[in-house]
Amino acid sequence: MTSKIKVDNINKVSDDSNIIKKCGTTTTIGSGASNPIVVDGSAVTIGRCGGTVALASGASQTGFGREGSVNWQTGSIKTATFTATSGEGYFCNTSGGAFTLNLPAGSAGAIVAISDYTRTFNSNNLTISPNGSEKIGGVAADLVLNVNGQATTLVYVDGTEGWINVQNAEDTETGTLPVYIAATGGTITTVCTNYKVHTFTGPGTFTITAGAGSLSKLDYYLVGGGGGGGGGEPGYWTGGGGGAGGFRESKTSSVSGCWSASPLVAACGSLGPFTAPIAIPVTVGAGGTNGTSNNPACNATPGGNGGNSIFSTITSTGGGGGGKSNGGTAGTVPDRNGNPGGSGGGSGGGAGAPAGTGNTPPVSPPQGNNGGVGSVPSAGRGGGGGGAAAVGGTYPSMSGGSGIASSITGSPVGRAGGGKGDGSGNAGPANSGDGGDSNPCGGNAAAGGSGVVIVRYRFQ
Repeated sequence: MTSKIKVDNINKVSDDSNIIKKCGTTTTIGSGASNPIVVDGSAVTIGRCGGTVALASGASQTGFGREGSVNWQTGSIKTATFTATSGEGYFCNTSGGAFTLNLPAGSAGAIVAISDYTRTFNSNNLTISPNGSEKIGGVAADLVLNVNGQATTLVYVDGTEGWINVQNAEDTETGTLPVYIAATGGTITTVCTNYKVHTFTGPGTFTITAGAGSLSKLDYYLVGGGGGGGGGEPGYWTGGGGGAGGFRESKTSSVSGCWSASPLVAACGSLGPFTAPIAIPVTVGAGGTNGTSNNPACNATPGGNGGNSIFSTITSTGGGGGGKSNGGTAGTVPDRNGNPGGSGGGSGGGAGAPAGTGNTPPVSPPQGNNGGVGSVPSAGRGGGGGGAAAVGGTYPSMSGGSGIASSITGSPVGRAGGGKGDGSGNAGPANSGDGGDSNPCGGNAAAGGSGVVIVRYRFQ
């Protein structure tokens, strides 16, 4: 018959403190933090099959061996020669100079790990030296780590091979900082804290001095020169209004946000890759020349086309010049048609001649619109030039097609409106890309406004 002792608690004689205490489903062994429990025997089993043995929070363990892992010493970055301890991993900073890590005396299962803290092992090597005549990889000699970002883990196996490298990395990953652009050229302003705007009112060079990647990091805004208004007979017959310069714009919000683009905005991405430094020529289109008036009107001259504005591979075509008046003359009178361009010029008054076509050559989104058609002889008024947002007016409106606004410079500015065909005689303002109006009573037609090129990017 097996003997049994049934008891809930076992207490010490000296102070009646618990040695074993049963409370509900929990049995506590031990009488306090300062009193160790020693279990002696050839085999000690803790827990049961399928159960869990937990180490109390804050407690440490010894004698359980390792399973190929190390405790990384993040609070002690090594900068000078030292001796490693088995079971530890070290971040070694050689930015101040090369030094040596001495391995501990080898014992089977000992493990040491090393990592390049500042990625400077190439310029300042880390030497790993075995203890005495022990070996590393079967060779009784030092191991030199000389690759930036190198990390290695060594395990001591036996006296034949010594320390064996069980894991090696020759390059560590790092976070990627945004690569911003620095550039010169044009008139430079800062907007929305982190963005630079370069405005070119004349020819120049946009030079990227730092940064690399794709020109899709840039947003562009180009307006070609406006076409000149067409001439006619002083007093009655008027030519067509000049077409606006082509309007082209991009917005990539991830690199150039904090502004309102126009409805004609294009997704950036058609600009090629670059590596700084790189110089990009900038062309700003001139306004088209004004047409002259004469009597009879068929001896007048048409308006000239505006010049192209160019940045990298992007071109905004100059506006088409307005046609001259037919002057009521029967038959064909040369140069009374409106010219094609970014936006087309209006045709001259007097015979209903064809207006100039816009978005020539074609791009997407379209860079402009068609001009308006001049009236038949009974009215003798020219059609309006096309604008970025609308076609030119046809008699009796004769208005120029409306321009369009963008706030790429920080505040909304309208540009690229067509010239009037009613003889208003107003020139396109400088750097507006507006078409010039046709001739007023007793005078010549007006010239188109010059274009503009604007580049915007994030610089910090």
